[in-house]
Amino acid sequence: MATHSRLAQLGALFAEPARAVMLAELMGGRALTATELATRADIAPSTASAHLARLVDGGLLAVEVQGRHRYYRLAGPEVARVIETLGAFPQPCEDRKASEFEEVEGLRFARTCYDHLAGRLAVAIRSAMIERGLLLEHGAEHQVTPAGEAWFADFGVDLVAARRARRSFARRCLDWTERRPHLAGALGSALLARLIERGWIVPVPGERLVELTPAGRAGLARDLGLRFPLAGDQL
Repeated sequence: MATHSRLAQLGALFAEPARAVMLAELMGGRALTATELATRADIAPSTASAHLARLVDGGLLAVEVQGRHRYYRLAGPEVARVIETLGAFPQPCEDRKASEFEEVEGLRFARTCYDHLAGRLAVAIRSAMIERGLLLEHGAEHQVTPAGEAWFADFGVDLVAARRARRSFARRCLDWTERRPHLAGALGSALLARLIERGWIVPVPGERLVELTPAGRAGLARDLGLRFPLAGDQL
């Protein structure tokens, strides 16, 4: 398919509001059923099924069958990257409702972006790692310095496995609320998994939101010099 034809196809898939909602709901990295996605998009199940079929045919979603249920998820991290990038385009303030501001503010501090951390917390972590010489920017990617190799090993992140993954290793991902980069790729995914394993952040059930725990605040202050307010406070 020619490039311009593919762009037109993708544009049409993203342009329908219900499909956009369903794609956004899958940004947390979890697989959801058609019924769950229909409820979140506020449309009939039959309508949702038709939209989901188009998204699967268009290569944006993958579907897994388990018994009587079909579970839908994003086709891969590259799809999440496109959605996050599109979300970073500015929208005129006068065109946004108060409820939209509330929704964005709820996601602004910390959330998942497919399989890595996003929001103010993620942007701050990446910035601190660069300032402390753990990461170096290298175009659209990052390089881990010798000091970074030691830090990640001590933190429990398997860099060898991350480098062997068949995907970007440590990509810059433009954060759609902060308009600044956070860490994505296999390294970003491994870091998120380790933050959860250590109890530094806790996913909110059924949501993209994650909460920074007291242990996480203490650990980030100790390891990266970051200071964050208590839950519910503003940065």
